[in-house]
Amino acid sequence: MGELRADWRLRLRRGGADGPICGAGVLVDQYTALTCAHVVRDRDAVMWLEFAENRALRPVAARVASGGWLRQQGEDLAVLRLDSPRPQAHPAPLEPGLWAGMEVYTTGYAEGFDEGMSLWGRISGASGESVQFDAFTKTEVVRAGFSGAAVCTRPQEGSPARVVGIVVSWRGDTGQPLPEDNRVAFSYLLPVDRMAELSPVVKELSSPHAWDHGFEERLIRWFEDPDGDHVKVTVVPPGSGKDRSLRHLLHRAQVVHRGGGSRPDLADHALDHIDRTAGEYLPFWDWLRGAKPQPEHASERAPLHPVTVVVDGLDEDPQPGPLVELLVRLRVLGFRLLIVFRHEGGTGWAACRDELLRPALLGHADTLLGRLEHAEFASAIRRDVVDSASLGSVTETADRRRVERRRIDGTRDPHRQLSELRRLIRTLRADLDRHGDRR
Repeated sequence: MGELRADWRLRLRRGGADGPICGAGVLVDQYTALTCAHVVRDRDAVMWLEFAENRALRPVAARVASGGWLRQQGEDLAVLRLDSPRPQAHPAPLEPGLWAGMEVYTTGYAEGFDEGMSLWGRISGASGESVQFDAFTKTEVVRAGFSGAAVCTRPQEGSPARVVGIVVSWRGDTGQPLPEDNRVAFSYLLPVDRMAELSPVVKELSSPHAWDHGFEERLIRWFEDPDGDHVKVTVVPPGSGKDRSLRHLLHRAQVVHRGGGSRPDLADHALDHIDRTAGEYLPFWDWLRGAKPQPEHASERAPLHPVTVVVDGLDEDPQPGPLVELLVRLRVLGFRLLIVFRHEGGTGWAACRDELLRPALLGHADTLLGRLEHAEFASAIRRDVVDSASLGSVTETADRRRVERRRIDGTRDPHRQLSELRRLIRTLRADLDRHGDRR
């Protein structure tokens, strides 16, 4: 089945971090959450948002965003702005499509169920701007504590649940306080497409182009693989889904530098991560700024664990040349670099390619070649096939890859050279996998 827990399901408290539970909400990006206006009660109220299904995420205060109090004409929506972002949380995938018969479920925090209870139902029909969804039994009709909760599609393996609306109310025909005490009772939701009509934020986030999930997956793999390319270059147009996805992942880097920012600040933050004595600070700082020669044994001061620097918008720096030179020095210290251009062919691209990307790929290919040669030789020893007659053949695959590597050196077109280097690196990784080397 699909995911069991979701970062985007929120439990709301009123009156402080330890205040009473008053409803639920949905995180839709690192700064924004949705709930019902009647849960908030007062547009000036401070609400506390808890990540009930991921205790590693700290609760956070939130207030109604500018233009986010949408209670006019019978509507019941509040768009909340978090006091501090939570990029570590995966936001809810919003689905504006809704049809009769769709099976849905919702998780709320009714009295006695502070840790949550989930109810199932089926979309029935429109009821004004709300949509009715029918429970399979009256005991599965929503109740107090469910207001603002995400109503989701049925999760399936490989296809996570999508949020189609938020719970706004329930109604019983005899007006009894509990659904099961009425003869009939139904649940109601405010659908995503209606929320998008009310709120530009929801409209933007429910667009099919709001996120670039393929880019996210590739970037997460790169962040999590210290053996991956040591320099990664990408183009991220401003305001795009790719841009939004990038902003949600920047917290994974140890150092983030904005194009046009202070290079001394970048040098200072980077030095916090290298193995040096207090007396070595100024020599390293002067070297990184280009004012002094490289300190002796600088490469031996590499961080004990991989450190990633993100340069967000290298082409927005008015003088990208000195910044590229600083990044070259950080590579000497073993830093991994993610370099973001905001425009295709932006300023500084040629310098980045020739001084950072190509040397990093060449060095990475050589490192993998050395590991492959060692793995092949070790495998031959385990099979007891190394003697005077076999010494020249036990590293046959590595020898073939070295021929390919030398051929790449003779490639004159820089774009073709980069493409061939990436292909060789993929091949070398596959070779190493066959030998059980997955570092």
